[in-house]
Amino acid sequence: MSVETPTTPSESTGTAAEAGAGATARFRANKTIGATSSQERVARLAGRVIKAVNDTVLEEEVTYDEYNALKAWLIKVGEDGEWPLFLDVWVEHSVEEVANANRHGSKGTIEGPYYVPNSPAQKTPAVLPMRDNEPGTPLLFQGQITNIDGEPLKDAKIEIWHADDLGFYSQFAPGLPDWNLRGTVLADDDGRFQINTVQPAPYQIPTDGACGQLIAAAGWHAWRPAHIHLKVSAPGHQLITSQLYFPGDLHNADDIASAVKPELMLDVHEREDGRGRVTTYDFRLDPED
Repeated sequence: MSVETPTTPSESTGTAAEAGAGATARFRANKTIGATSSQERVARLAGRVIKAVNDTVLEEEVTYDEYNALKAWLIKVGEDGEWPLFLDVWVEHSVEEVANANRHGSKGTIEGPYYVPNSPAQKTPAVLPMRDNEPGTPLLFQGQITNIDGEPLKDAKIEIWHADDLGFYSQFAPGLPDWNLRGTVLADDDGRFQINTVQPAPYQIPTDGACGQLIAAAGWHAWRPAHIHLKVSAPGHQLITSQLYFPGDLHNADDIASAVKPELMLDVHEREDGRGRVTTYDFRLDPED
């Protein structure tokens, strides 16, 4: 499936504020905001966070100048719409670890700020929506979805999204078709799938906004290794949110989002027909509680 658009991407003209505003709007539209936590639980969690901040102030002897700089920076995070980015990059990996601690099937990792639900659905074998002459190396991503005992799961599906060859996501960068490199793929009756796409590029998280200010001030890097995002599900089984990574990427070992796990590394080969690369990855889903 291709979408007729100019073949010269203009996504690099986007700004952190534009991407941040988009991420904030998506979060508000897509997530159920609210928890069933008791008053005691809220008091405990909020109290621990506040205590940790105050302990840092006292132990590090934070000055008023540093305190005011922090206030100004926190205000800018909100103005730039970068709270989803900040939390997903530096906090979500710990929340994910807690959420998936008892899984016996495939490993999960963070969702990140660029998920968009209801992507166009198609049956396997599938070709993700992309532009004519989409830049990048063609990639055939295939595998099978089973239960934890290795039995094929019927009616399984994969939501897949990833950056393009320049490291930009559709719906968060200008000049890209809405569903570029995004799709929902329905596996066959044996849980098998084949998805034709292009290999994504490593990318830096936006650096011209508040998060970029923090990165520069701390002397950190802003890079995420190349990866494919996935949500894999089947009736009667727990949905798993994951990312898969490519061997040899310079930032697999120091991903700014701390989301890389050894179990999520792909095994990528050149295709025998010379039409790009191919990789196989199987998913095992836990039963619903």
